[in-house]
Amino acid sequence: MSDIKQILSFVVEVEKLKSVLRKTKPVGHSRYENSAEHSWHVSLMALLLKDHADEEIDINRVIKMLLIHDLGEIEAGDTIIYASETLETKRQESQGIHKLFAFLPAKMEAEFSSLWLEFETGVTNDAKFAKAIDRVPPLLHNIHGEGHSWKLHNIPKEKVFSLNKERIQDASHALWEAVKTELDKAVDAGVLS
Repeated sequence: MSDIKQILSFVVEVEKLKSVLRKTKPVGHSRYENSAEHSWHVSLMALLLKDHADEEIDINRVIKMLLIHDLGEIEAGDTIIYASETLETKRQESQGIHKLFAFLPAKMEAEFSSLWLEFETGVTNDAKFAKAIDRVPPLLHNIHGEGHSWKLHNIPKEKVFSLNKERIQDASHALWEAVKTELDKAVDAGVLS
């Protein structure tokens, strides 16, 4: 019974992720996306695109990573991927993760901490795929939202292409080619310059 109480306390605590606003607006909306919505969206995308990973992946592990990867933002907030992350931001995220996972029973705490660290280091096939998928929604939000975040933060097309190519192509060449086609259209339409 104490395990259930710990898990319920954790579930209440992670509700805070719903109030962390991201830097992009969902397609068709004027409001900014929150990090909990993002976690759901990337988890669903991973499930839908799993057959397009270049290497063998364990989709259950990938989805777990995607569901927990942004929980550190409860403490640190969201940062735009194109900005340099500071050591302070990483420290805040790490502290936030450890504080949150301490709510969980020891076995879950160890598993989630390990998965979070694996995502952060991005070396395994599962982590590479999760990190690739994590990049796609913000691109789609901008492509279908007149480049709102790119323009607001003065992000040049060269940076958008280079950062995302590296991250996405590392896990799925097919996904990168599809995304690149959409980015090229955005450039042609003046949405990305």
